[in-house]
Amino acid sequence: MLDIKNKWALVTGASRGIGYQVSSALAEKGCNLVLHSRQKAHTEKIASELASKGIKVIQLEAELSDNAQVKLLAEKAGEVSGGIDILYNNAAIMTQYRTDIYSAPADEYLKSFAVNTIAPITICNYIIPAMIKRGFGRVVNVTSGIKDEPQLMPYASSKAALDKYVFDMAKHLKRTGVLMNLMDPGWLRTDLGGPNAPNPVESVLPGALVPVLLEDDTCGVLFCAQNYRVN
Repeated sequence: MLDIKNKWALVTGASRGIGYQVSSALAEKGCNLVLHSRQKAHTEKIASELASKGIKVIQLEAELSDNAQVKLLAEKAGEVSGGIDILYNNAAIMTQYRTDIYSAPADEYLKSFAVNTIAPITICNYIIPAMIKRGFGRVVNVTSGIKDEPQLMPYASSKAALDKYVFDMAKHLKRTGVLMNLMDPGWLRTDLGGPNAPNPVESVLPGALVPVLLEDDTCGVLFCAQNYRVN
């Protein structure tokens, strides 16, 4: 298992849900953190909690539907950390459930793709080249196992596009020391997953950290967090 003590991780959407769980788990392993949220106030609680563990914690804010802010987030994260070692693209938005599967407006697709696809790709495209230069990096893009639900097509198709990016780009990371993979957290009781989901948010661990702690050359693979549940 990879030792990530004193490395730097950027976690998007770190204030709650999966981002909160992942950030806490990384901190337990001694990893320094750049915590992203829409507003710094949203990460005040977790930043205080994690700083008490003796790690370095920096808060950054950005609206991920605004690509100019996304680019600035990636740039600042690199500057304040001295280089991001672990990128955990977790933040996403869910779209409205539409019984009329043909009724989703273009704006719903545009915003979903902006946040769920273009934002993580933009951050990857900025941070991964710097990782390659240093010869090390772990990139995890959170995806979704959702299928056969056209009622949520703007969300589902935005995640499918992110999957395509990872599968195709990962082939070009061979022998660089940088690994990029996908993580499906399962259906969780979060603000995004809703109260009727079968799994508590805590069940995303330890599976969510598996692609971070890889010591082999596994790249371009989908990891399912619920396959690693602790009984």
